[in-house]
Amino acid sequence: MIIHIDGNRSIDTDRDLSAAERHVLQKLFGWKTMVESVEEFRRKKQESLRAGWNNSGPMAESAALALVVQQMEKELEISLKSRHR
Repeated sequence: MIIHIDGNRSIDTDRDLSAAERHVLQKLFGWKTMVESVEEFRRKKQESLRAGWNNSGPMAESAALALVVQQMEKELEISLKSRHR
């Protein structure tokens, strides 16, 4: 999957993220539709990173994953504003 970051950069999840990071990203796509705030989304991200892939233990957030998460947070802010109108 190609994720566009602010129209200037793209992250190829197959090439730029590890399998464990893709697993966390899948969780975050789900959480993005269910959370009520960016803060809650950030907590879910931290929980996912602490748990790791299949509860294998903590994992670090790479620069590529951080960029994707930042983009998701921007999109979430827009979504939350439209939900609360």
